[in-house]
Amino acid sequence: MNSVTRPGRVRRPRRWKTDKVPRPVRLPDLTGRRALVTGATGGIGLAVARELAVRGATVALAARDRDRGERALEQVRESAPGTQSYVTVLDLADLSSVRALAAREREYALPVDLLVCNAGVYTSTRQRTADGFELMMGTNHLGHFALTGLLAPRLAAAPAGRVVVVSSLAAAAAGAPDLDGAGSGRFSGWQAYAQSKLANLLFATELARRAQELGGDVTVTAAHPGWARTRLLTRRGPGLASFVTAPAVAVMGSVLAQGASAGAAPVVLAATDPTASAGAYYGPRSLGGLRGAPAGAELPPLARDPALATAVWERSEQLTGVAYRWAGTTAVADTAGASGPTTSS
Repeated sequence: MNSVTRPGRVRRPRRWKTDKVPRPVRLPDLTGRRALVTGATGGIGLAVARELAVRGATVALAARDRDRGERALEQVRESAPGTQSYVTVLDLADLSSVRALAAREREYALPVDLLVCNAGVYTSTRQRTADGFELMMGTNHLGHFALTGLLAPRLAAAPAGRVVVVSSLAAAAAGAPDLDGAGSGRFSGWQAYAQSKLANLLFATELARRAQELGGDVTVTAAHPGWARTRLLTRRGPGLASFVTAPAVAVMGSVLAQGASAGAAPVVLAATDPTASAGAYYGPRSLGGLRGAPAGAELPPLARDPALATAVWERSEQLTGVAYRWAGTTAVADTAGASGPTTSS
């Protein structure tokens, strides 16, 4: 099929546990662990990278622009002096860049203990990735789907690998994701963004289910930051630009929005909570998930549809050419990349 449409329900969707995470939660020391965080040059990604480094992890800050990545790395080093964290170039809107990063990781021959799929883009106009996908679906979902699949052997090589997929409250407003993005009618940036964030959750729930079948001790969780003061907000944000003025957004943000560090808290909890179960979902606990301390969150109804999750997974495999295998090599041929770490941290 050319796009994913919501299949007929074949069975009642299972309910994912959404009990609130007990507070305070004692998060583990991450010394000796390697983490890769996408979109780590600012906002939520940078705050997550900083927190992981403070806890002792060696963090690969994945960035499209190396200069921005190096500036972000300086901030991480200010918070975590002596960290062995580093910058790695990644453009999720170009699958050749995703494959290049995966090839570098194979050369390092080191486990990836933690992968945080955080990077996201929003645009109000129809744009395309280097591979011809609609930009938001291609970057926010398909790029991360390919990256995770290509890194699956490195994740499985870790003693207890973990994947965290970062979504958004916008996912609740989405219909079934159109992964192809081939529509020629009127384009809604808000709907395309929301669909990409729902695709994130469907990917996370299906990966959590499949991880046990594929082998390897890999836990998959998901999180959303609520309403955080990031570049999406300061640029009026998805869905806001069409009906709210910039000054109004600034006023609303000053009252309701959290800082990036607070928005990153659910992501950090999803990445480090030692009690996390497969498919756990985290977000702020107050004001309908807009802000507050991190806690268990409720998945939107469509994100709990197993038939839809399977359909999105299968179409993602077709579009990216990436088939998941935890052991050995993936089915995609990659080229070797540049220099990087030679010893574990």
